[in-house]
Amino acid sequence: MTAKRVLIVDDDVDICTNIKDILDDLGYQTDIAHDGPSALQFVESSPYDVALLDYSMPGMDGATLHQQMVQLRPEITAIMVTAYAHGDGAQRARDSGIQQVLRKPVDLKELLPLIEQVSNAPMVLVVDDDPEFCQTMWHILRERSYRVCLAHNKEDGVLKAMGADYQIAVVDLSLCSGLTDGCEVLQRVLEVNPTIRTILITGHREEADGILDGLKALGLDEVCFKPLDMDVLMSKIDDRIC
Repeated sequence: MTAKRVLIVDDDVDICTNIKDILDDLGYQTDIAHDGPSALQFVESSPYDVALLDYSMPGMDGATLHQQMVQLRPEITAIMVTAYAHGDGAQRARDSGIQQVLRKPVDLKELLPLIEQVSNAPMVLVVDDDPEFCQTMWHILRERSYRVCLAHNKEDGVLKAMGADYQIAVVDLSLCSGLTDGCEVLQRVLEVNPTIRTILITGHREEADGILDGLKALGLDEVCFKPLDMDVLMSKIDDRIC
């Protein structure tokens, strides 16, 4: 199994070094950044499973940093540490999509199991050319403790399919450049990971009927027709993980 990657972001050099040493000994791959712009450079160049973020840093606070990080890597999971775990900073962190907020100084007995838990959370690939739908899915799935990777076209979907170990792929049949672009994404997803659970979404019920048999032969599991019932879709996703 590939080692999980953790980005540690704190302007306190000693804190970063101590946490890095411990995580390295536990088998994680770690990098350190001491401010927001440096952290964004790391995130832009490399995928991370977890970002450990200090809230209070010069120039860019942890909540703002997280908002910019997920624009680059929606799948990254963040843990915020702050001296004011019940203050406005913690609420801003949660509003930005961070579910895990710890009080500073960090209790390693609390932090280390949490890093293991969130880094191993199930990952869902969502491929749809509707940015609003993707953002809705991101927020709903993150609230359910999933990690979420987003793609908006066939080319990005194929690329993302090869980049991580997903448990579930939710793919729109009709993407930007063609009615059946989603088929190519699903084929690549299943080539890379034959055990992945796949859900096709489409508003083209009649056109889809002639395609579904071939996709099911490849390994397609479920079809959801638009307009979507989000409760039904989430139930199908949850069922695939259980």
